[in-house]
Amino acid sequence: MIDLAVVDLSRLQFALTALYHFLFVPLTLGLSFMLVIMESIYVMTRRPIWRTITRFWGTLFGINFVLGVATGITMEFQFGMNWAYYSHYVGDIFGAPLAIEGLMAFFLEATFVGLMFFGWEKLKPSAHLFVTFMVALGTNLSALWILIANGWMQNPVGAAFNPDTMRMEVTDFMAVLFNPVAQAKFVHTVSAGYVCASVFVLGVSAFYLLRGKHVGFAKRSMTVASAFGLAASLSVVVLGDQSGYALTDNQKMKLAALEAMWRTEPAPAGLTLVGIPSMKDRQTHYGVHVPWVMGLIATRTVNKPVEGIFELVATAETRIESGVIAYDALQKVKANPADPAARGVFELHRRDLGYALLLKRHVADPRTASPELIRQTAWETVPNVPALFWSFRVMAGIGMFMIALFGTAFVLCTMRKHDTKWFLRIAVLALPLPWVAIEFGWILAEFGRQPWSVDGVLPTFLGASSLTVPQLWATIVGFTLLYGALAVVEVRLMLLAIKKGPFHEQETFGEPTPEAPDVRPLAPAVA
Repeated sequence: MIDLAVVDLSRLQFALTALYHFLFVPLTLGLSFMLVIMESIYVMTRRPIWRTITRFWGTLFGINFVLGVATGITMEFQFGMNWAYYSHYVGDIFGAPLAIEGLMAFFLEATFVGLMFFGWEKLKPSAHLFVTFMVALGTNLSALWILIANGWMQNPVGAAFNPDTMRMEVTDFMAVLFNPVAQAKFVHTVSAGYVCASVFVLGVSAFYLLRGKHVGFAKRSMTVASAFGLAASLSVVVLGDQSGYALTDNQKMKLAALEAMWRTEPAPAGLTLVGIPSMKDRQTHYGVHVPWVMGLIATRTVNKPVEGIFELVATAETRIESGVIAYDALQKVKANPADPAARGVFELHRRDLGYALLLKRHVADPRTASPELIRQTAWETVPNVPALFWSFRVMAGIGMFMIALFGTAFVLCTMRKHDTKWFLRIAVLALPLPWVAIEFGWILAEFGRQPWSVDGVLPTFLGASSLTVPQLWATIVGFTLLYGALAVVEVRLMLLAIKKGPFHEQETFGEPTPEAPDVRPLAPAVA
């Protein structure tokens, strides 16, 4: 029998490392393109202040970039260390995007990142701008390929189970590449990273303005952050809506769980704004409903219902029964590969094989499962509804606040009222909010896929390696201590760079600061 303690600890370890790694990724994604914008202004105007602005934020980008790379490498090793059977079962599909990410994206950014930091005096301004753009392109391409791999786990298209090799294999790589779930996840995740970086730049700039330090630098940085952040925050909401629409066809159970929709509602379905979902009695208490909204979001129509959890569980029960037939046929194929009748039966029911594997949590042979066990296992396809319900609302609530924050920042910057004290205090206090929203978004996406590691294909508990509980606790404690130390180093380096300010280098070497008055005529928007 499967040791569920090993499975749970393996999940805990991966969750901890993934959540920690994802603290660095969004800031890297957003800051990379903000550096491109800032350096583009420098190349167009040749004003030294914009070079200083680019180099300062580039320093903070570099600190964050190093930690992101270090923690990301550890995560990839975990697929082999902690999830060996998962790697064996779906490695042909899942491994390809990760390999391409390493060859196309990681090597690209690794090649150009050194030139970006050390090439200021060696390269022409336009050439250095190209280098900065390639770093930004590499970081975003890296996210693309990783999310293609993750999107396949959410919606396993372009692949099929091969009864001869007993593994999943690629049948249509273009379907994997253009998976609608992966596309929706990529644009939503990248936009969230842009918001994260914009809040970071806005908050640090507001801190300088409140202290009355580096005023010219802070106002220019704040202006870039307000425009970039407003566009990004609007994109997050629009593209998040598209992600919800993608769930309607591909992950109906996740959609029903995050809305705590226990029963299918007549079209158009209403949205539960707040409430207290209960897994024990399978209903939502004290719910505040908004009519029509869920139907419009999920189906884009007013005449299509959104399926509820009870109805989806009934569908899962039917698929488990079909999967048992597929499992029985597969055993006959293994015993006699030339049996055409068994292969024919398997082909009819192959899409439900993964549902039969859910029964292995309780019995070694799914064919021995009783009807009552099948009904019980069907309810195990329901993720933790309260966790998804509140994760979504925290994420969405912060997203709406970000729109208001950047809308206000954009108006104030347009009116040249950068030093509005009450807003500057809010901007500083808002610094942690994007990370909170992003972490809850990760929980929503990955926790909502349970009990599957690959939706409908491979249950999570079957993918784990043959490890022991002490081995897992040792690695969890080791990673926690290592990452805790790295977090202290990261924060101290960031705070030290911010404390020194953007003109530390000029002051150290006795060079004039770029904030000195510039008498050349400039367009008001650039000045």
